[in-house]
Amino acid sequence: MNTNPRQLQLLEEVRARKSATVEQLADTLGVTLQTVRRDVQRLAESGLLTRFHGGVRVPSSTVENLAHTQRENLHAEGKARIARAVAEQVPNDCSLILNIGTTTEAIAKALLHHRGLRVITNNLNVAAILSGNPECEVIVAGGVVRARDRGIVGEAAVDFIRQFKVDIALIGISGIEPDGSLRDFDYREVKVAQTIIEHAREVWLAADFSKFNRPAMVQLATLAQIDRLFTDAPPPEPFPALLQDAEVLCTVAA
Repeated sequence: MNTNPRQLQLLEEVRARKSATVEQLADTLGVTLQTVRRDVQRLAESGLLTRFHGGVRVPSSTVENLAHTQRENLHAEGKARIARAVAEQVPNDCSLILNIGTTTEAIAKALLHHRGLRVITNNLNVAAILSGNPECEVIVAGGVVRARDRGIVGEAAVDFIRQFKVDIALIGISGIEPDGSLRDFDYREVKVAQTIIEHAREVWLAADFSKFNRPAMVQLATLAQIDRLFTDAPPPEPFPALLQDAEVLCTVAA
């Protein structure tokens, strides 16, 4: 699903309120009830909202992410824009770490024409994509392969990452909360991602608009640990001030 600006605004309204009726959303957005119902139906089918009689709320789970196939199709257009913006900033002849996530997989596709890259990853999907670039050396972390998305997690992956110091870590995230914390669902994945951050000279976060104000159980990092943020729409409040305070350079992919 590719969300349009009205649907993004609807999501932001529900997340701010925690729940809302169809009538409230129609009044706030200045559209008909039928339009809101269509938007709610699409967003609920994508797992971004949960419906109840007469309204919607944010999904209650902070412990489980959406399925990989569902995430891969969600905001695909925005992720592709983010990936192109990241790739434009990645120089040839540099070292990278890419972690688990559908956004980092989109970035891998955008890097297929780069030259002289040395890429470390704990994402078998990223490895498979970049193995198609003969100008790119791919190094895969050892560890436990998570069946649902081919991510590699566990202590073996942490120990492997610790051997390296790369130019840029390109990371995805499941949620960015209003306190500036970056959060995910699997503590084993978080441990690997934290090690990636520690072993990179710069950390670039790629996160589409839906990740703002999205709760998840495990804290991975804070915005203060990030150098650059790439997203597909202007961050909502209170994130502009948080990004400025953390001195994070934000790029909104056109």
